[in-house]
Amino acid sequence: MKAARWYKAKDIRVENIEEPVIAPGKVKIKVHWTGICGSDLHEYAAGPIFIPVEQPHYVSKDIAPIVMGHEFSGEVVEIGDGVTSVQIGEPVVVEPILACGECAACKKGKYNICKHLGFHGLSGGGGGFSEYTMVDEKMVHKMPEGLSYEQGALVEPAAVALHAVRQSKLKAGDKAAVFGTGPIGLLVIEALRAAGAAEIYAVELSAERAAKALELGATAVINPKDEDAVVRLHELTNGGVDVAFEVTGVPVVLQQAIDSTTFEGETIIVSIWESTAAIQPNNIVLSERTVKGIIAYRDIFPAVMELMTQGYFPADKLVTKRIALDEVVTEGFEALMKERNHIKILVNSQA
Repeated sequence: MKAARWYKAKDIRVENIEEPVIAPGKVKIKVHWTGICGSDLHEYAAGPIFIPVEQPHYVSKDIAPIVMGHEFSGEVVEIGDGVTSVQIGEPVVVEPILACGECAACKKGKYNICKHLGFHGLSGGGGGFSEYTMVDEKMVHKMPEGLSYEQGALVEPAAVALHAVRQSKLKAGDKAAVFGTGPIGLLVIEALRAAGAAEIYAVELSAERAAKALELGATAVINPKDEDAVVRLHELTNGGVDVAFEVTGVPVVLQQAIDSTTFEGETIIVSIWESTAAIQPNNIVLSERTVKGIIAYRDIFPAVMELMTQGYFPADKLVTKRIALDEVVTEGFEALMKERNHIKILVNSQA
């Protein structure tokens, strides 16, 4: 079958590999649509981050080159012995977390902060940038009636956004700021609307993404090139937002996000980082602010899909380009590196 495999930074190859053979407890999926994630882009530009290169991943037992793609939907085409939760022909999405099930976090049910955390499509096991993939039954979620396969490819990134908001202290009626309105930032805006935020401010350089933020419900957008975002946020909110979400991975922005909050405010770090970031701890200490990191999601895919049936996280507003698997590098990764106007690019594994 055809698949896109990561060999090293700036080296992803579409090539023919063996199609997975069904095994007990596994579900084989014909992949329909797969999104290119910011994490994928980090691996392409400056990886490895999650991709195992020196020794096999603890859970997947795989090592680079690995098939990429962890935001995907597809159709069940085979089920292994013992599988009861899905049937052949059903549309599904995959929760792609690889967790050991043995560490302290896993034993407490917090599998997204597993000591050996990995992702199907980043840490081995196969991936969505392929015609077929195979996963454990526990990773598969049936899609509700009425959701398209394209919409299904947005469940995973929307889960990141919803988990970020759920893990924050935000309450209905609070004020929030989102620093960076790429795909995850825009989905955070949607999650904030679902959570009842009264005011949602976006901080964004790109005019196209700023317009999309307003379309999705942001109260206002601040361009940090034109004005001091922290000063403006304090003016607009009469003292600062209750919760700020940092979704850029740009070092200087982290301090801005912290400073944009009110006393006892909270900053949620959603980004995956390629470098270190310097902050002034007194800006946290003297106002009794808190800073919290989140990774991925847990026990949230069904809630995301239910919100999608209500109109949240809409694919028709977020997907800006659809390409074939053969085009994943030139029209996918390279396009995202060069063009700031794209929000979400979906890859058709069957085209």
